[in-house]
Amino acid sequence: MIWAISWRNVWRNKLRSAVIIISVAIGIFAGVFSWAFYAGMVDQRIQTAIITEASNIQIHEKNFLENPDQKFYMANASGIANDVRAIEEVRAVSERLIVNAMATSAETGSGVKIMGIDPEKEKNVTNIYSKVMEGSYFEDEGKTPVVIGEKLAEKLSIKLRSRIVLTLQNMDGTITSGLFRVEGIYRTANSVYDETNIFIKHEDVINLIGLNESAGHEIAILLHDNNKLDDVCNLIQSSYPELDIKTWKELMPDVSLVEETMNFSMYIFMAIILAALVFGIVNTMLMAVLERVKELGMLMAVGMNKIRVFTMIVLETVFLSIQGGVIGIIIAYLVTLIFNRRGIDLSPWIEGFEKLGYEAMVYPATNAGIAVRVAIMVLIAGIVASVYPAIKALQLKPAEALHIDI
Repeated sequence: MIWAISWRNVWRNKLRSAVIIISVAIGIFAGVFSWAFYAGMVDQRIQTAIITEASNIQIHEKNFLENPDQKFYMANASGIANDVRAIEEVRAVSERLIVNAMATSAETGSGVKIMGIDPEKEKNVTNIYSKVMEGSYFEDEGKTPVVIGEKLAEKLSIKLRSRIVLTLQNMDGTITSGLFRVEGIYRTANSVYDETNIFIKHEDVINLIGLNESAGHEIAILLHDNNKLDDVCNLIQSSYPELDIKTWKELMPDVSLVEETMNFSMYIFMAIILAALVFGIVNTMLMAVLERVKELGMLMAVGMNKIRVFTMIVLETVFLSIQGGVIGIIIAYLVTLIFNRRGIDLSPWIEGFEKLGYEAMVYPATNAGIAVRVAIMVLIAGIVASVYPAIKALQLKPAEALHIDI
């Protein structure tokens, strides 16, 4: 009975109720869509970090990450990689040789990180091959090919088929160099990565620094499911306790931090929106209570207890909040669905985004969890907004309220 009365009371003043519902809907739409937008941006950054830069898990010799010297290598990297491939959750594995070097063109030079790879294995772990915008990805039969980033090509003032000299130290400390021809130029969403990382064949690095064929500085591991990250990492660590096993979250703490703080930041953002809406709802419900002083006094005079009066005002407020919240969530979901397919083009700010590793085209995330969390927050906000008007209603004295003429 009290539910039906409360519902009818909401629509006694249709214009006022509609204004509040529309206000709540607009606020919730803005909050939910913003949340979806930033969730999509963060998800894309994580995917870029995993599939382009770091993979899910990496294995190194204990001291390599602290001091990336080529002397800290795994002598049997190939054997370790084969063992890891046998793990059910592992999708692909690629061994790498990593050497810091100086890349020199006819114009200038720059410090780079050489990634010595098996192109076919690397294709299964990272998507660098799909990022090649000019030339090819180790398809040329010519000797000593190199694939470099677009930013590095610009820095060295070189183009496709240009020659560069890579100068580095071999295993005995002697300075050595090799002449390479640019076979491909790639471009990722991370311009810093593009400027520092170059790819050459595994055997060409071996020839330069003098290591055996089974050696490696890094083993990159891609999983079928990122949720199995810790389980696989612990399994590998138990098999090879002498090695350094790290997940992408440990290798790229900045990206992991963005993931961890995004939801917290959006909770604060939604709380600010809802706090502003609460004041509007409180004001509306106070007006409704003051307009019905005589009516409320009569209800209490004929026997409606304070709990029922309190419940009625709370339900009216919650009904207003929920209607606005549901409409806002539905509109936000539909708009998010549209942009999830079309994307939002941020190319005017591409240079700044690429320095941080973000894509220029953002696809908002259609996450049902966001809608559920916002719906709960709206319900809580409605209950909070109802408390003060309901208390004001309880303070009415039936005898006095009946004599008030509004």
